[in-house]
Amino acid sequence: MTTVFGVDIGGSGIKGAPVDLDRGALAQERHKVLTPHPSGPDEVIAAVGEVVRHFDHHGPVGLTFPGVVVDGRTTTAANVDKGWIGLDAAARFSEALGLPATVVNDADAAGIAEVTYGAGRGRGGVVLLLTFGTGIGSALFSDGVLVPNTELGHLELRGKDAERRASSAAKERHDLSWPEWAGRVDEYLDLVEMLFSPQLIVIGGGVSRKHEKFLPLLKDRRAEVVPAELRNDAGIVGAAMAATLQPTVPAAEPPVGH
Repeated sequence: MTTVFGVDIGGSGIKGAPVDLDRGALAQERHKVLTPHPSGPDEVIAAVGEVVRHFDHHGPVGLTFPGVVVDGRTTTAANVDKGWIGLDAAARFSEALGLPATVVNDADAAGIAEVTYGAGRGRGGVVLLLTFGTGIGSALFSDGVLVPNTELGHLELRGKDAERRASSAAKERHDLSWPEWAGRVDEYLDLVEMLFSPQLIVIGGGVSRKHEKFLPLLKDRRAEVVPAELRNDAGIVGAAMAATLQPTVPAAEPPVGH
């Protein structure tokens, strides 16, 4: 069994577990802590350390981040503290954990897991994974190849970020019924379908656990719309995969005495 540690950093919770990459499933029950507020680098890194130490893990760690990540550096921070913008997050995590670290966009990680092990497995053409949670994350694939950092939750819909209207947080914030929220999701899916013409749309994020409450309410469309198979574990699995697919930032060496 090949196990790597994955951590999924979200706007509301930070969860992690060892991942069995042979099966694409958690090797142990995940451990979750609440995302601290303020959600600055120091606070979040400390919370991640708590999750990793819970398992007494020693080895590479893959981490997701809810924003654009380029070469381990976080360049946007829509749903966390702005102190992340421009930060070499991979280096900071590696230094704090004393372990090799890889950082990727959270929805990209979930998408990598779903096209490898889940609802997108073996599917060609354009596949779009959308995670509905604090915001809306997106992972876009063309014949299995990821287009990273699409961040389609920030497309404009009715004059504001689409995730302000159609995320699951928006459902709670506006106390929307399932049919009311499904109408907003449909409007958003119309937009992404017009722009990208996906053959398959995979719906993930925490709300995917309740997919039977809203997917049947969505209108018929050209794209096939299905729930994520890995549900809310997809980010953890994809983070662990990223730690094996991308160069990690090695653990910091202790200073050498003179």
